[in-house]
Amino acid sequence: MPKYDVVVVGSGCAGLAASLECALAGKKVLLIEQHNIPGGCATSFRRGRFEFEPSLHEMCGVGTPENPGSVRRQMERYGVKIDWCPVEDCFRIISKFSDGSPMDVTMPAGVDNFINKMEEYVPGSRPSVTELFELLDEVDKGINYAGKDPNGADVKVLIQNYPNLLRVGIYNCKAVFDAMHIPQKAQDILYTYWSYLGVDMEKLSFVHYCCMVNNYIRLGAAIPTHTSHEISVAMVERLRELGGDAWFNCRAKRFLFRGNRCCGVETTMGTVEAELVFANINPDIIYGKMMPSDRIPLREKKLSAARNRQFGARMFTAYFGLNKTAEELGIHDYSIFLSGTCDSVKEYKSMERVDTNEFSIFLCYNIANPQASPEGTSMVSFTTMFHTTEDWDDLPMEQYVALKEKMTDKFLDTLKEKAGIDIRPYIEEVSIASPWTFARYLGVPEGSVYGYLTQDWDDIISRSMMIDKDYAVPGLYPIGTSGIRGDGYSSAYQCGSLIAETALQRLAGGNA
Repeated sequence: MPKYDVVVVGSGCAGLAASLECALAGKKVLLIEQHNIPGGCATSFRRGRFEFEPSLHEMCGVGTPENPGSVRRQMERYGVKIDWCPVEDCFRIISKFSDGSPMDVTMPAGVDNFINKMEEYVPGSRPSVTELFELLDEVDKGINYAGKDPNGADVKVLIQNYPNLLRVGIYNCKAVFDAMHIPQKAQDILYTYWSYLGVDMEKLSFVHYCCMVNNYIRLGAAIPTHTSHEISVAMVERLRELGGDAWFNCRAKRFLFRGNRCCGVETTMGTVEAELVFANINPDIIYGKMMPSDRIPLREKKLSAARNRQFGARMFTAYFGLNKTAEELGIHDYSIFLSGTCDSVKEYKSMERVDTNEFSIFLCYNIANPQASPEGTSMVSFTTMFHTTEDWDDLPMEQYVALKEKMTDKFLDTLKEKAGIDIRPYIEEVSIASPWTFARYLGVPEGSVYGYLTQDWDDIISRSMMIDKDYAVPGLYPIGTSGIRGDGYSSAYQCGSLIAETALQRLAGGNA
């Protein structure tokens, strides 16, 4: 078998980014993937005449060619060309305000537009919300500065240029919003994006919130014209142009060691040696199934034994191909957040069971991309999440389909009741993915595509500070949603890039 400088296991977003980062640095790279197509969640599937997007709702960090965001700049640096469709509005949310009053709010993209609309919904909110966006921008820029140097940021520069990053770094979102005297109804609206991170606002790091929300609102969101599969395929093609190899239908069985250093991977297609190995795999699987117990870092053993890290959201999605257009069905919004309450703590708690879960995100892809489905049709999806698998753990096989359909019926009833949209008579194709679907397809524990919860001691600040501990096995670098930046497409691309840069610097210094 050939020897490579770098082997990347798993072609999810982080794996693709790490592959290209190393190839651009002149390394001989091998990417291996157990599936027959790249991308992990970033792919597509067909049902009848519809090609569905499995997971991507919208991408932050894209921006425009004139004002590019981090994702667009990253793809341009890689030489990867993507056809983007902008998403006009940030979101519509139908719920109840904290005081129990009805809530039906649509918020536009762009900071000035967002602030102006917030003032319409919550008179008197303009000063505090304006101050919030100034803070979001400073914190986001500070995080980007700190993340540029794998060896750590200059504290003096942080104090001088980004002092508020240091002030808010240890606080959750609720604490910061209250300290800034943002009116409660404005807070309720601002809370909408919490589900994208899967952590309620009293546990979610304000810094993590900044990194996502500032990009969504300031630059607007976008989706690839040809689903996220377009991105994954383009990245693999670019890897091959740079001299790298990609093996599909190839599963990694275990990591190989020479002394205490990882020196390669045993796969179903043979053994491959490499100086660096990147694993786009959940660490529970890396350390629990793919390496000798005497090579596992003590910290990882302690984390596993005490279950100090909790799995993030277990996903549930229903996909529909409809034989009517969005206009004919009265669908005018790209995304509608449907929830029982704006209290994120209560909503998070409700996501433990099917009977109590009232949360979903309804998407109509044709609003952003009119060509998303065949002419005269439209394509929509509902997504929710669970924070336990109680309803799924001991479910008899014969009851599995019924439980999926029960959850899906709840989605359809909620959409009709709250938004006045009835899609039932027009369903041509339907596919339903439970947590076990994602677990089987992606190989993630319990269907937790979000990796570990980014909360409390395990938020992105803590993970960044613990980089030497989290990557303690010489030559082996876990990447992906369980990495520094947490869940999400743009976060995973950034994680793959950052960890690859870190590993290459260590390799050059003789301590990788």
